Amino acid sequence: MAGLRVWLMDPNPTSRRQARLGQFWLGWLRLRRNPLAVSGLVIVGLLLVVAAFAPVIAPHDPLAQDLSRRLLPPGTPGNLLGTDDFGRDILSRIITGSRITLYIVGLVAVTAPFLGLLIGTVSGYFGGWTDAVLMRITDIFLAFPRLILALALVAVLGPGIENAVLAIALTAWPPYARVARAETLTVRNSDYIAAVRLQGAGVPRIILGHVVPTCLPSVIIRVTLDMAGVILIAAGLGFLGLGVQPPLPEWGLMISSGRKYLFEQWWVSTMPGLAIFIVSLGFNLLGDGLRDVLDPKSAPK
Repeated sequence: MAGLRVWLMDPNPTSRRQARLGQFWLGWLRLRRNPLAVSGLVIVGLLLVVAAFAPVIAPHDPLAQDLSRRLLPPGTPGNLLGTDDFGRDILSRIITGSRITLYIVGLVAVTAPFLGLLIGTVSGYFGGWTDAVLMRITDIFLAFPRLILALALVAVLGPGIENAVLAIALTAWPPYARVARAETLTVRNSDYIAAVRLQGAGVPRIILGHVVPTCLPSVIIRVTLDMAGVILIAAGLGFLGLGVQPPLPEWGLMISSGRKYLFEQWWVSTMPGLAIFIVSLGFNLLGDGLRDVLDPKSAPK
C-alpha cells in the first residue's frame, strides 16, 4: 500500500494512466478531509445500496394491503415505521421508493446535463448569432419556475413516471448550458485550442475533445447540487398526482396520501418526508465537497 501511495503521488508521472489515477487519489484525499462531504457521500452510497437490494432489504411487500393493520404507529412489532391507511408497511414502501427516486435522478442526470453541455459549448464556441439565438432560448426557459414549467409539460404529456422524467429534464438543462457557455468563453481563444485548430482539427473534434472536457468538472458539480432539486420536483409532481401513479411507492405520492392524517397519524407523511430530506441533504453535502475537490484553483494539499 505504501508503494502504491508513493506511485500515485509521484509529481512526475510516466504515463497518462498514472497521472489520472494520481489526480483521483489527490481528489479523494481532499474530499476525505471534509467530514460533511464524506457524510453526503455515505448518504448517497446508502441510497445506491438500498435501491440495489430493495427486494431483499424490504421486510414486507410494499403493495400488500392489510386493512386490519392500518395506521399502526411507529415501533409496532413487524412495522418499524408504522403502516399507512391501507395497512401497507411504510418502511418497505420507503425502501422500494428509493428505486423510483434513483431512477428519476439517474435519467435526469444523464439527459439534462448532456443537452445543456451541448447547447452551452456550441453557443460559447461559435458566438455571434448562434450564441444570441441559443442563449435567448435558454433565457426563455429560465424565465419560468422549474416546478411550474414541469407541471405544464406533464399536464400536456399526461401523468406517469416517463413523462415526469421528460418534463424535469426539459426544465433542468438551462443552468448547465449557462455554465458550459461561461467555461467555453474562457478557453475558446486559448493557445492550446489555437494549436489544435492549426493542426487541422475540425469543429466537432475541438468541441468534443477539448472544450467539453474542460467544462465537465463544473457541470459535474452542478449536477450533484441539482439532484436535490430534481428529487423535490419529482416529489412535488407525485404529490399533485401528475408523476408516479398509485400504487407505486413514490415518496411524494406517499406524502400526499397521508396528508389527511397529518395531525393524528403524523408518521404516514412524515417518514417519506424525512427520506426526501435526508437524501436531498446528502446530495447537497456531496456537491459542496466535489466543488472543493474539482475546483481547478484549489491546490492539492
